[in-house]
Amino acid sequence: MSAARNLRGAVAIAGVGVAGLGEAKGRSEMEILAEAAAGAIADAGLKLADIDGLATASVNATMWGLPVAEYLGLRPRFLDSTMLGGSSFVAHLQPAALALQAGLCDAVLVCYGSTQRTATFGRKASNLARRVLDPMPYEHPYQPELPVTAYALAAARHMHQYGTRREHLAEVAVAARRWAQLNPEAYAREALSLEQALAARMVADPLSVRDCCLVTDGAGAYVLVRAERARDLPRPPVYLLGVAAATWHRQISAMPDLTVTAAQESGARALAMAGLRAADIDVVQLYDAFTINTLLFLEDLGFCAKGEGGPFVADGAIAPGGRLAVNTNGGGLSCVHPGMYGVFLVIEAVRQLRGECGARQVAGAATALVHGNGGTLSSQATAVLGAAATL
Repeated sequence: MSAARNLRGAVAIAGVGVAGLGEAKGRSEMEILAEAAAGAIADAGLKLADIDGLATASVNATMWGLPVAEYLGLRPRFLDSTMLGGSSFVAHLQPAALALQAGLCDAVLVCYGSTQRTATFGRKASNLARRVLDPMPYEHPYQPELPVTAYALAAARHMHQYGTRREHLAEVAVAARRWAQLNPEAYAREALSLEQALAARMVADPLSVRDCCLVTDGAGAYVLVRAERARDLPRPPVYLLGVAAATWHRQISAMPDLTVTAAQESGARALAMAGLRAADIDVVQLYDAFTINTLLFLEDLGFCAKGEGGPFVADGAIAPGGRLAVNTNGGGLSCVHPGMYGVFLVIEAVRQLRGECGARQVAGAATALVHGNGGTLSSQATAVLGAAATL
């Protein structure tokens, strides 16, 4: 941990950008990725020629980093295209920070784009292809409706073991929607009551359609530089205080305990590196592909005890004005979810710490915890970010 502590505050996020949120009709995922990348680079006060590091991943292309570098006209000295599912763009923080600290590069662009909602080769086609390219031998023969079936198993077990109710899950969906209503970029902004969430069409018992993330297009990007350089750039730097990743399984059938995720490990290591506790965090951005995720991660990251996630979120506790600001952009449930959501967790945390969120701004936010999830509760990545006052 002493070596990890040396990385604390050594790098900073200098710029962020988004593009094609919701529906990007007639545009490719590469086109909206490039627009988000250009936005992030400009936001950082840099030029494309300044970028010599690249981190990116795709559901559909194993060598995605190569065409991205080619399309953007980059010749990166550092390239990471590790694919861990939706957690990838949080996990990318660690190798990118190490590369910057080691002097292997000077500015790393982390970027993602997907048109899974409007593209001809969309989510359905991609899922069918992955049965061949990414086989799960103990699950695919039974033809489950993945990933929702897997998350429904976790939700059902949590309900059985701890008395969690569907009302608790609905609280997560309603809180996300209330945040989204304050965010002009959010895709789903119509009113959602607890009663409406509970009455929604069932998808995989106990999860209804309101317990499941959106299917949207969207691209996001952020730029990392060394801390000393960030201080000379136009935007307030957001520093990386802690980061860790952990993976315990791939298939949900191999998960040691359906109610405990590897966030327990990644969160503890990231917070230790930052020298902070969960109680020190002002803003929390959690990968809410399904409502059960939010409960599990709040528990595993130390915001409440195991099994108490349901009561913890009750009565609007994670909605605007509640005890803990969670998924302040509306999350994957109500803001945007283009197949992999992790990059948007980082972007929202940066915007909150820079005080740029308007009606949804959390007053005085100086620390943020970002947590990404990949696969079926498989890959977990946690990062702790902070404003200058936290150094």
